[in-house]
Amino acid sequence: MSTLRLLDAAAVRAALPMPEVIAAMKRAFAAYSGGQAEVPLRTRVDMPEHQGLALFMPAAVHGPDEALSLKAVTVYNDNPARGLPLIHAAVLAFDPATGQVQGILEGGTLTAIRTGAASGAATDLLARPDSRVLAVFGAGAQARTQIEAVCTVRPIQRVWVYDVNPERARALVAEMAGRAPVPADMRVAQSPAQALAEADVVCTATTSTTPVFADADLRPGTHINAIGAYTPQMAEVPPETVARAYVVVDSREAAWAEAGDLIQALEAGHITRAHVAAELGDVILGRAPARSSAEQVTLFKSVGLAVQDALAARLALERAAAHDLGREVAW
Repeated sequence: MSTLRLLDAAAVRAALPMPEVIAAMKRAFAAYSGGQAEVPLRTRVDMPEHQGLALFMPAAVHGPDEALSLKAVTVYNDNPARGLPLIHAAVLAFDPATGQVQGILEGGTLTAIRTGAASGAATDLLARPDSRVLAVFGAGAQARTQIEAVCTVRPIQRVWVYDVNPERARALVAEMAGRAPVPADMRVAQSPAQALAEADVVCTATTSTTPVFADADLRPGTHINAIGAYTPQMAEVPPETVARAYVVVDSREAAWAEAGDLIQALEAGHITRAHVAAELGDVILGRAPARSSAEQVTLFKSVGLAVQDALAARLALERAAAHDLGREVAW
C-alpha cells in the first residue's frame, strides 16, 4: 500500500519559504522556455446553473527537476454571498517515475506563493540593484506574496500600498509592516500618483479592467510586475507604458491569448507582437538580455503557468517530508 501527503493551507505555507520558491520558479521558467516542460492548454468546464466554472491545468517537467502535476480550480460567483470563498483549488502531485499520487495540496495558498515568487524572480533579474521603494496596487492575497517576494530579492526600505478600498490597504499595512523581510515603513497611498512618486519597483495585483496608474507618473528606471490582468478584457498597465517598456513575459503563447495589458496595446496600435522581447526563461538561460540601462522601464507580464505549480508542489512535498508537515495517509 502506498501513502500520500495531504497539505492544508498552513502546511503549504510552512513548506514553501519564499527564497526557495523563487529559486524553484527560476528553474520552472527555464524548463518551460528551454523545451523541458509540457504545459497543455487548460481545460474549462462551465457550471452555468450554479454560476460557476472549473479549470484543469496539467504540467510535466522533464530533466533534473522532473515533476508531474494537475491543478484544479473552481470559481463560483455566488459563493461570497453564501459565506464561501469565490475560488477553491487543489494541486495533485504525482511521482513522475511511477505515476503514483504523492500529494494533495491546498491550491489557493500554493498559487499565491508561486505567483509572488515569479515576480520575485523577475524583480531579481530585471529591477535595478539599488531599488529601495516598492509600490503595490491591490491589497488582496496576491499583494501579500508580491510584497514578500520583492522584499526578499531587493533591500526594500519603504512600501506604498494603493487600493480603491483604503480600508483594505490599511489592513494590509497593519498586517505586514515589519514582518521580515518586509520593512516597518509601509504606507497607504492616497492616490496612484503618490504610490508611484518614489517607486523603484511596482506590483499590480488587481482585477481592474482599466489601467490603475497614469504613464506620466511612472519614473524612469522603474520595474513593473503585472500579474492581475489575466483575460483580454482586463488591463492594469497603460498602453503607453507597455509601449516604452522592455517587455518580458512568462509565456509568449499564454500572454498573447490572455494578457489584456498586451492584447489591448496591440489592438490600439501602440505595439506589435515583436515588442515582447523575451520570456523570463530566456533571460534566465542567457538567451535574452536583462535590463540594459538604469533609465530603462522594464515590465514582467505574467498570466501564470502550470509548470510553476508542478515545481512548487515538488518543493513543498520534499520539504514537508523533511520537516514532517501535513499528514500522511494510506492510498
